[in-house]
Amino acid sequence: MANRRSITRAFLWLAVLVGGPLLGAKLFDLLVLAGAWSAHPPASLAMMPYGKAWPVDTGVFFIPFSAAMMIAGFGALAAGWRTPWRYRWMLCLPSIGILLLLILTVVAFWPMNAALYHHGIHSPKDTITDAQSIVMAKQWVALDWLRILGATAAFVAPLRALTLPWPQNDAPKDPPVVRALLVLVLGGIAAFIVWFVSNI
Repeated sequence: MANRRSITRAFLWLAVLVGGPLLGAKLFDLLVLAGAWSAHPPASLAMMPYGKAWPVDTGVFFIPFSAAMMIAGFGALAAGWRTPWRYRWMLCLPSIGILLLLILTVVAFWPMNAALYHHGIHSPKDTITDAQSIVMAKQWVALDWLRILGATAAFVAPLRALTLPWPQNDAPKDPPVVRALLVLVLGGIAAFIVWFVSNI
């Protein structure tokens, strides 16, 4: 039990140390960068941080930090899986939270980023009108507040878990059906991560 506790706490510390800068950068991205390019579309779309005018893409920061957060989250969850649910739910938030945020990014933000960027630079790939760009920019900002809330939960939950005493009792072993479902879920998560990395 001592080894599991030490490993879990190490992963929780990693989640806190990565989650703090990740949350801060996400706030900066929304309030400063997105605040600029979404201010008066379509003219302001020229300030989107992509293309030759921006030597560093924001993904260069967010992707490694998100990957580290997933490793920390799933590491803590795996090491602390036998803890009671009153404690284990705090181990679920960083891993599942970041995973859901990555899925939201792929499903909603990647298509909007591409559409807004192409419209802003008057690309041949442009598929939206000026009016649609205004609506889409507002939707982007509104949805990004969900990412802020998710990043906050993924940072606060491991911090809270670190301040609580380690549970003295183990949870009962999961039945075979639950373990089989966990294997399927972990396989699906691994497949999504491989797909995500290959499409960056």
